Amino acid sequence: MQFIPPMTMMDFFRKSEGTWFTQRIVHHFDLVADESGESNLIVQVVEKDDPRVKKVCEQQGIDPAKAMGGGSFMWQDNLDDNEPNPNYAAVLIDVPDDETGLSGKLIRNEGYVEKIPVVCRYWFGKDGILTIDTEYDKNQGQERCWFITDDFRVRVSTVRMMNGVNLMTYCSERRCVSANALQEMIHRNLARSSEISHI
Repeated sequence: MQFIPPMTMMDFFRKSEGTWFTQRIVHHFDLVADESGESNLIVQVVEKDDPRVKKVCEQQGIDPAKAMGGGSFMWQDNLDDNEPNPNYAAVLIDVPDDETGLSGKLIRNEGYVEKIPVVCRYWFGKDGILTIDTEYDKNQGQERCWFITDDFRVRVSTVRMMNGVNLMTYCSERRCVSANALQEMIHRNLARSSEISHI
């Protein structure tokens, strides 16, 4: 079966919902400690009627009625057993340009590079690659993300300072199996092995 990539931001958020194991390689072009490593990324869909949609839009002077919903992103160390604190989640709200949903604005309550509210521009290419451009006060960021399969995706990003490119990041992300899905798989396999033993 041919893989069909998401082509609207809300479809992208829905396809991304869950926990992802992220392997990150960071190339700094100045003398900064290596930030490469492994972590978990937890993505949750934010529905249109969620109060966070109104709050984030009003921070940026945007009519919440134009928003389609959004996504919440939380990070944790790969070996951390504690639940991530939802108070530290970044919330992105989707405000598409038109009914196609192929391009629009992403309203963030907090930027990745500078910890301030920002408005990003996004668009989907015909190949399903999502590009997000972000203008900060002193930096420019671009992130590109695409699904290889339903459970594997890639992200690459650059940050440009006034004097040129400061860093580049490559992330490969694999979807983690949820506890419920894992239990279902165990039960199915036990049932199947029981059927085979009775043959």
